[in-house]
Amino acid sequence: MTRLSLRARLFLLLIVPLFMVAAVAAAARYVAAERLSQRLYDDTLLVVALTISRDVVISEGDILTENLLDELTQALGDPVFYRITGPGGSFVTGYSNPPVLPSDADLTGAKPYFFNSISLGVPVRAVALREFISEPQFGGWVTVEVWQNVTQRADLSAQLLGQSLLLLGTLIATAALILWFGIQLGLKPLIDLREAISLRSADDLRPIRRWVPPELRSVVDTTNSLFHRLSQAFSIRDAFISDAAHQMRNPVAAIQSQAEAALTAPSEPVLRQRIAEVATSARAAGRLTNQLLSLERVRGRTLRSHFETIDLVALVSKRVRLFAEIQLSRDVSVSFAVKGMPRAITCDPVMIEEMLVNLLDNAAAYGLRAKGELDVSLQFAQTHIKLAVKDDGPGIPHVHIDRIFDRFFRLEHGHDSGCGLGLSIVADVAAAHGGKAKCTSTGQGACFLICLPL
Repeated sequence: MTRLSLRARLFLLLIVPLFMVAAVAAAARYVAAERLSQRLYDDTLLVVALTISRDVVISEGDILTENLLDELTQALGDPVFYRITGPGGSFVTGYSNPPVLPSDADLTGAKPYFFNSISLGVPVRAVALREFISEPQFGGWVTVEVWQNVTQRADLSAQLLGQSLLLLGTLIATAALILWFGIQLGLKPLIDLREAISLRSADDLRPIRRWVPPELRSVVDTTNSLFHRLSQAFSIRDAFISDAAHQMRNPVAAIQSQAEAALTAPSEPVLRQRIAEVATSARAAGRLTNQLLSLERVRGRTLRSHFETIDLVALVSKRVRLFAEIQLSRDVSVSFAVKGMPRAITCDPVMIEEMLVNLLDNAAAYGLRAKGELDVSLQFAQTHIKLAVKDDGPGIPHVHIDRIFDRFFRLEHGHDSGCGLGLSIVADVAAAHGGKAKCTSTGQGACFLICLPL
């Protein structure tokens, strides 16, 4: 049933229970009619038995006349046979081969006893009863037995069965037609919605604005939400392609021109110098590529399916320790402090580490001088965590503070190796975790503060 269409599923789910109810109703009607027919035939057979007994008494034991038997046969539809036995089992009149009474037959009193039997190889329905007759010739308790063939009863049962089946078939056929056209009409809004969605393309992701039944509104809302997310995803993709194309054009062109210049170097020293320039440009292009990919990865991991509970102190201390080891050659002092009661945080550890790496790299590139100092701290409050990275470098001019987290924005500090994406990645990671990135500077060093909710 899982491979059927919705229309077929609805039809089967409705018609099958209806068919079962109709079948039970038809069977109940047939049984009731069969019982009614049986009772009517039995009552008629009893009346015939009483009539025969009275006629025999009146005729003083003579057999029934042919006219009376013919009239009884015409009234009942099947031949009628009888036998009357006098007191002491003496035969009075009738046929000599009656059906055999069942062993449990109880003829005491005047209550009739009905039973099914076989007479002369033919199924019959019989009734036996006792009557007290006050008559000089054969007075006393006499037994009256009357039986008839069941051909007419069987024909009536077959007729009743046919009527029940006809009723069932008519009911099911009528219900099937009503259900089919009802389902067709009921599913029309769904078909219209399907056509509306099928007309959409990757360039047309506007929300669906049309009337739908209340049962379909959640589907439309979910579809519109999907369209919105797809539109955002396409916008992010287009922005990434545009940024990558714009930013990679110059480094690739520089590497190409420097490589071509190396091919025409007049001497080995000049060749080495030009190859060194190619290597420097290649490193810059590699860094730009990595940061572009990091930025795209941050934007693509907005779902909380990547979140897990981690020990933030352990993650930050490990990364700060590795950074401090690298800065030993520059005699830079790196410190790490934890304030408040440390607690686990639910976050995306990959992105948090990416954010911290970019903060440290930014400090190394622009904020730290030889024999400088870098202070990293984690402060645990009741509802949030603050990560602070503070250097004692030249600081950031106040006019640029508001733009420091913009993509591709760079300060003129005599460094041309940066690409202006590191701090943008920091801001995006903080926003993806429901937090915020902030920068403060007093002209003597800069402090980057990341606030994340617990």
